[in-house]
Amino acid sequence: MNGNTSVPQRRGRQRYVPLLYRVAGVNALLLAATVAVTILVLEPGRESSFRVEGEGAALIIALLLAVAINMYLVRRVVSPVQELTELARRVDLSDHGERMPVSNPASEAGELASTFNEMLARLETERRDSTGRVLAGQEAERLRIAQELHDQVGQELTAVLLGLARIEARVPSELRGDVAEIQSAVRGSLEDVRRIAIELRPEALDDLGLESALAVLCERFAERSGLAVRQQVAERLPDLSPDEELVVYRVAQEALTNVARHSRATEADLTLAREHGALMLTVTDDGDGLRAGHAPGAGIRGMRERATLIGATLTIDSNPAGRGCRVRLEVPMEDGR
Repeated sequence: MNGNTSVPQRRGRQRYVPLLYRVAGVNALLLAATVAVTILVLEPGRESSFRVEGEGAALIIALLLAVAINMYLVRRVVSPVQELTELARRVDLSDHGERMPVSNPASEAGELASTFNEMLARLETERRDSTGRVLAGQEAERLRIAQELHDQVGQELTAVLLGLARIEARVPSELRGDVAEIQSAVRGSLEDVRRIAIELRPEALDDLGLESALAVLCERFAERSGLAVRQQVAERLPDLSPDEELVVYRVAQEALTNVARHSRATEADLTLAREHGALMLTVTDDGDGLRAGHAPGAGIRGMRERATLIGATLTIDSNPAGRGCRVRLEVPMEDGR
């Protein structure tokens, strides 16, 4: 096969006359034709003596009035279809809950809107299920790799350190500096392996809970990035399911990673508190903020997919306190939590 196989370009949206004007135009032509035929049938020969100034003006005004009323009535009938078209163009399955209002269910337009809403609900459910399976598979693979790094690679590097410590006293003095450098490099590699294992699957989240996991995340992130990271977590958090805790942690982790990679910020703030019946995670920075026309990358799409999984809402906008960006994750809380 030729490696330069051409991909057909996407053609622009085809232009057409809207349904409203087509129906109204056909009705106007039929009305004018009906009036003309009526005059010819009921009063043959009348067209030769037809008075344009009087009868013609009255007839034209009546026709225009009838066309205007027809346009109004057709618009009321066709407007649900136009609204449905606009909704279908802008709908985003990651932004769950947007639906077509059904004003008159006992009509074709109402039935079409109800069917479209049912289709959206079905697609959102299927997307949520598929996203859940994918993310669950990713977390299982993260856990497996983290365990292998900790149990196998970490133990092997520890054994190397112990071996170097045993031979350090037996090597010639001129080689002890080289052995010390190797030991330092192995210790650095061991710390990197532990850090990667913790990032893949945070032990604090499983053992100590979300609050401690976020504290460890902010502390380690500040050490690696050099940014000043302040965190404020409410003392009494609502009871969260393991999936909700994991989503909150992953969104905080990705938001801080984006701050370090893209924002050129010097400080970041992370808050987790209950507001207006919802658990609100907020990450702000003092960096460059969002660029105009910025297209979301894999990290933002991943955060949105995780938020959709638990029915949460993710918003990314400018920092209201000044320059920079703000990431907000709103997790709805049921009564009693």
